[in-house]
Amino acid sequence: MTSVIWDLGGTLVDTYPDVDRALAGAVHGDDPGGEEELNEVAELTRVSSGHAIETLAQRHGVSPEDLRAAYERTKETWRSSPPPVVDGARAVIARVREEGGLNLVATHRDRESATQLLHILGVDVDDMVCAPDGFARKPDPAMVLELLERHGLDPEEVLAVGDRPGDVAAARAAGVRGVLLQTPGIPLEAPGAERITAVEELLDLLPPSA
Repeated sequence: MTSVIWDLGGTLVDTYPDVDRALAGAVHGDDPGGEEELNEVAELTRVSSGHAIETLAQRHGVSPEDLRAAYERTKETWRSSPPPVVDGARAVIARVREEGGLNLVATHRDRESATQLLHILGVDVDDMVCAPDGFARKPDPAMVLELLERHGLDPEEVLAVGDRPGDVAAARAAGVRGVLLQTPGIPLEAPGAERITAVEELLDLLPPSA
């Protein structure tokens, strides 16, 4: 029996296209530019949104407040037009549940917006820990450790998946197997990390069905 700790944005829900376009648009005007401009933003958001905002502001002489406002406006649009669930995620969730495991979420997003996003998308998880509730952000293992303790889970029977190096670092620090979901073509510094490029690949990492 394997339980999975999911990161939310960029791993369970495909938030990156909207965020990348919004930040690129804040830098380049209403037109976010072409592939080169979007790739520049993507390489930064895969580290963190805060890192992207800080770096873009310095690099292009754009106000950090304007970039943050663009990011927040994007999140507001998700109330009526949410980004889709990442391809393959529903199948993995179903497989974990069928085998008696838990689907858990550890996210930096505030609880209200995270809960609303999952509800709108019809994604049912067993529990969720949110950094704004008083937990240190990843790569600190606090959220992972909280979920392990709360549900009495053996770390060796848990897999954590996220799209940023900090997700993997948090899992490792908690004694959990961490898997990095890497965006094709976007380099990420995570030495020794176990990597996948599609969520469906998690099915091969779970124990075979009985």
